[in-house]
Amino acid sequence: MTVITRFAPSPTGLLHIGGARTALFNYLFARSNNGKYVLRIEDTDRERSTKEAVEAIINGLDWLKLSGDEQPIYQYSRQERHREVVNTLLKQGKAYKCYCSAHELEEIRALARREGKTALYDRRWREKDPTTAPPNVNPVVRLKSPLKGSTMIDDLVQGRVAVKNEQLDDFVILRADGTPTYMLSVVVDDHDMEISHVIRGDDHLNNAFRQYQIYAAMDWPTPKFAHIPLIHGQDGTKLSKRHGALGIDAYKDQGYLPEALCNYLLRLGWGHENEEIITREQAIALFEIGAVGKSPSRFDIKKLDNINSTYMREMSEARLSHLIETHLFKNLNVTLDPIKLERLNRGLSGLKLRAKNINELAASAMIYIVSPPINMDEKADNILSKDARQLIRGLLEPLNKLTNWSKTEIEETLKNFATCRDIKFGSVAQPLRAALTGTTSSPDIFEVIEILGKEEVVQRIEAVC
Repeated sequence: MTVITRFAPSPTGLLHIGGARTALFNYLFARSNNGKYVLRIEDTDRERSTKEAVEAIINGLDWLKLSGDEQPIYQYSRQERHREVVNTLLKQGKAYKCYCSAHELEEIRALARREGKTALYDRRWREKDPTTAPPNVNPVVRLKSPLKGSTMIDDLVQGRVAVKNEQLDDFVILRADGTPTYMLSVVVDDHDMEISHVIRGDDHLNNAFRQYQIYAAMDWPTPKFAHIPLIHGQDGTKLSKRHGALGIDAYKDQGYLPEALCNYLLRLGWGHENEEIITREQAIALFEIGAVGKSPSRFDIKKLDNINSTYMREMSEARLSHLIETHLFKNLNVTLDPIKLERLNRGLSGLKLRAKNINELAASAMIYIVSPPINMDEKADNILSKDARQLIRGLLEPLNKLTNWSKTEIEETLKNFATCRDIKFGSVAQPLRAALTGTTSSPDIFEVIEILGKEEVVQRIEAVC
């Protein structure tokens, strides 16, 4: 059997964390089984589906490198095929037209509530003669679900799950306006696309029992199901924006790396021993859907930060430099001349050890990019008292005399300067760092001075003194 998986989002909103993880698991399962992974846009809800949401989903998947192996399939474009299946079911007596009015349906629900029962449709049109239908009423089409027994699914994550068929209603497969329902469209598309494994959130588990009835009615093979637990917040409740759950584009804008985000999502519910950092190649080799846990995972932004910072430390400085340049141009309309770009590239090894994301890295990289006079943050401005400014002005002469502009010579010069004035080195280093960077936190001050170069250092000191 050829393994074919699919990710099938509805374009009624952005691509969120849960959807991205579902796409990742489908991708990895297909790759680990030498199969195919496809994308289907389930855009049958025409009122809520938007072009912007479709673009956001596709762009998000592209950024995560989780695009399908083929061009996306749009469910709405297959409506004629869906209606064809409905007509087949009607002809075979496995579905029927229901002429209940909205008022009648509400009466059925109200009666169920009074009797403390689930508000299931009472099947009143299941065996009625259609010739008795009221005039000028457009019927819905309902599937004839089994009345007895139970439906059992061997779920690859949840294990064996069953439901009594009496709990299933004759659900609608074609609306009164002639549009197919989600429940039907999903099954027809999965069958026609030869989907072998349906991997999705466990909020769809109840749908699986109903969709199973359509497979059975059409005498189609049923795919294997794997319903993965949802992601919760740290407080154990359903993940929402207040937990930090945002659209994938927001994580990109906040400076997270796609490979780090995928690594983090992989570890939400699946793991291999105690390994935290798992590359895409390793994940493909190791991934097993049966290893996904049954309990909800908890979203932890601090863990994401730790994984992202690890990927940044291990990333080539050439790529980091490109990401910073892109960030500066996009957000600040800043372009780097060759001198500033060289400083940035030389300083990245020290800068990347202190940042959790590209935004933080770009912000800290400004110490090599800005031109004097430099804006001071509050702490730096407080350190640069009148006496401190006078002190570091005294550094101009010994720094100007340096012929070998290296960390070693710079360190020796600064420490001799402090010794000669009988003061602690920190009394020199702190105001000097503030003057050169505008902050009180930076990489090693000797490294910063070496990378800035003599001319720039002198200009920055003179600008504050």
